[in-house]
Amino acid sequence: MARVTVEDCVQKVPNRFELVLLAAQRARNLSRGEELTIDRDNDKNPVVALREIAEETVALPLLEQDLIKSLSRSPEPEPADEEVLDLIPTDQNIFGLQDVSAEEEASAMPIGDLSPDDIEAAIEAELGGRSRR
Repeated sequence: MARVTVEDCVQKVPNRFELVLLAAQRARNLSRGEELTIDRDNDKNPVVALREIAEETVALPLLEQDLIKSLSRSPEPEPADEEVLDLIPTDQNIFGLQDVSAEEEASAMPIGDLSPDDIEAAIEAELGGRSRR
């Protein structure tokens, strides 16, 4: 077949929109290095793709699967580096670094029991005597 026409291809794939999608996917596959199933005859990839569809030398269900796979937007999760894993908070790296004695834990008063003046005094003490204002 020297020239391919849409009518030749529509007999194989009745929906013109689907034909365009399949031919475009096949042309992308050819540009990525897949094997040709027909002679190129100085034709570009889209024309070669249409000729392959018209001559039924390419499996349309496999081409459909390639198209669906290329359009899916669910990337595979990348493996986390050791540095990243060290940054993820865990019980070991949160509580392992602090040594809270039983006395300090018992003396800790819930915030709901503190007056506003006590809360302000505790904040100033944490800031090293500097006032928040």
